Amino acid sequence: MAGQERAVHLLRQLQRASCRCPAHSHGFSQAPERTSCGKTTDYAFEMACSNIRYGQGVTKEVGMDLQNLGAKNVCLMTDKNLARLPPVKAVFNSLAKHGVNFKFYDKVRVEPTDTSFKEAIDFAKRGQFDAYVAVGGGSVIDTCKAANLYACNPKADFLDYVNAPIGKGKPVTDVLKPFIAVPTTAGTGSETTGVAIFDFESLKAKTGIASRAIKPTLGMVDPLHSLHMPQRVAANSGFDVLCHALESYTALPYNMRSPCPPNPIYRPAYQGSNPISDVWSKHALNIVAKYMKRAVRNADDLEARSSMHLASVFAGIGFGNAGVHLCHGMSYPIAGLVKTYRAKDYNVNHPLVPHGLSVVLTSPAVFTFTGSMCPERHLEAAEILGTNVRNAKREDAGLILADTLRKFLFDLNVDDGLSAVGYTKEDIPALVKGTIPQERVTKLAPRPQTEEDLSSLFEASMKLY
Repeated sequence: MAGQERAVHLLRQLQRASCRCPAHSHGFSQAPERTSCGKTTDYAFEMACSNIRYGQGVTKEVGMDLQNLGAKNVCLMTDKNLARLPPVKAVFNSLAKHGVNFKFYDKVRVEPTDTSFKEAIDFAKRGQFDAYVAVGGGSVIDTCKAANLYACNPKADFLDYVNAPIGKGKPVTDVLKPFIAVPTTAGTGSETTGVAIFDFESLKAKTGIASRAIKPTLGMVDPLHSLHMPQRVAANSGFDVLCHALESYTALPYNMRSPCPPNPIYRPAYQGSNPISDVWSKHALNIVAKYMKRAVRNADDLEARSSMHLASVFAGIGFGNAGVHLCHGMSYPIAGLVKTYRAKDYNVNHPLVPHGLSVVLTSPAVFTFTGSMCPERHLEAAEILGTNVRNAKREDAGLILADTLRKFLFDLNVDDGLSAVGYTKEDIPALVKGTIPQERVTKLAPRPQTEEDLSSLFEASMKLY
């Protein structure tokens, strides 16, 4: 009985300490009065995450893991740049040492498309693999998720599992093959999530597949691999971590998200902010504030790069269950409609606005826009990133976080807005059109938005400084 009273006391303390802002006013109880799903909003959330193993040099264990799984025919995926680098060699050595038979696929496209996904899927179908290993950043890991999914469902049409409204958004009901992800960038958190993102070429916009069923079985996080990231790759990967943390922490609360699923299988992976995701997102943000600039400026700073690798995992657990919102929703057409811009330090043969850069360029405008809905959270984020908010006014929360972000981006030599990556005001209608189908994430923004709002946000993002 004493234990029960103590638990109730703790919950009440948490409730009193919780955010009182309009979009997060339900505290940690966050339970609606009715629990029937005949109502409009959800009443529950669930946490899903890959198993995570972390440690310097831990990649040497991958061969033993596959041996323990009884894998006889493994698909190893990476991209052509990484194929020559130590992370892939470390996997090769482990597989050879433990006698694991595998076939090698190194044709993953950086910022994958539906075409590149389908090529990898065809390889997986032909190979009839019993396990998968992906070595790389989000592009490689996401491609491997798709390959595993469709190889295990060979009769499925490609659009069956693609997010609505572009695809059919069908739930994944089959059990997939074991899948080990070895991330080499500190950004996407893809090793923790059930999300795979790609460019849908005919629409010139990004979309994806979202299902807990496609998350890796194991994320093998080896911080030694992060030492091989060039400076701008480290920066843009880190901006993805930053926005994952900020967006998931400020997302619409899970019990304000609609509709309430009629069956748990339809509950989305991106559910809205919740007390557990909040913990991971805030912790990731603290690590970004402490270590990101060091990690970008010095590739040999193992402490900083290791810390950012962990921050990517922490933010992945946060946003993988809470979701992201406008920065990511708006980023997809920014990346998809790229004209001639080629980012420094990316060895690719096509125009490219890296994902993390496309996300962070709109962040000052976005958080200015959302600040009024949960000002306490915006001010808390600004404080974590180094701003003194002691005398700040609630109504200035969005502007304060936006100014904090501008300074952070300026210090890390980020391009001066969308105009610096090739966009003009004439492109805004197309950018808005590409954002509208991203309702899976945009509807998680704490403040609803119209097409006019989106136009204003893109216009405000043309210049940052």
